[in-house]
Amino acid sequence: MLRTRKQQLESKKEALRHKPSKRKRNPSLIMSYILLLLGAISLTISIIYMSPMLAFIGSGLTFWGALLLFIRPTKLVKVNLLDSTAISSLTTIDRMINDLKYRGKAIYLPPRYFKELKGGTIFIPSKKEIIIPPAEEVAKEKVFLKKPNGLCLTPPGLSLVNLYEKELGKDFAKVNLNYLQNNLPKLFIEDLEIAEDLEINVEGDMIKVKIMGSIYNNLCKEVRKLSNVCNSFGCALCSSIAIALTRATGRPIIIKKTDLSKDNKTIEVYYQMIEE
Repeated sequence: MLRTRKQQLESKKEALRHKPSKRKRNPSLIMSYILLLLGAISLTISIIYMSPMLAFIGSGLTFWGALLLFIRPTKLVKVNLLDSTAISSLTTIDRMINDLKYRGKAIYLPPRYFKELKGGTIFIPSKKEIIIPPAEEVAKEKVFLKKPNGLCLTPPGLSLVNLYEKELGKDFAKVNLNYLQNNLPKLFIEDLEIAEDLEINVEGDMIKVKIMGSIYNNLCKEVRKLSNVCNSFGCALCSSIAIALTRATGRPIIIKKTDLSKDNKTIEVYYQMIEE
């Protein structure tokens, strides 16, 4: 009996020893506190002994401690994990459109159709023609519309374009195409680091966007297998640009065509502004 109890205690100790800690230590946070502490001690001693050298050392340690404290590393997520999550929902939408036998191309509606400025909706007509529903029908926030017959969905790039606006500190509904041409490339390349290069060219009602070295290239490649998605409203990246364009122009937008280079490194998207 005693031996059995002893064995139980030993097994519990072993389990506790190997049990993972709930609180993970953050090396940068610990180092920042250490530097701040050493800096404070150095500054205190420099005041007592009137030592300029210790004052300089204390100031330096305090500076780097504060810097590490406020500049915390961003949590990274693997791109393929995000792609896998996105492709699942897009596959479901593709099947739904196929079952409904809807053949119309998705139309990105401008901000005046929504109650909230940060909102967004695409309308997919049941027939293969460009039909824009009345604003009062869209305002009902129904998925299925009857007049005209079609489907209203939240575009996959809505959250992404709202992030663009947050990073730039601008409401795209209050800017123009020229602003997007001048500011989106820097945002994509330097700030968000989602592409190596971005070009936006406007010719009449057509807008050609060329994206090179994007982290969404693999997602774009997979979405191209979903004809009801790729040929209609596009992946999250292409969709986000469409929403930005419709907000800036105030006009409905359709994705006319998308091309992916053979090396999967360059995406070309042709957007068309529609007259109402």
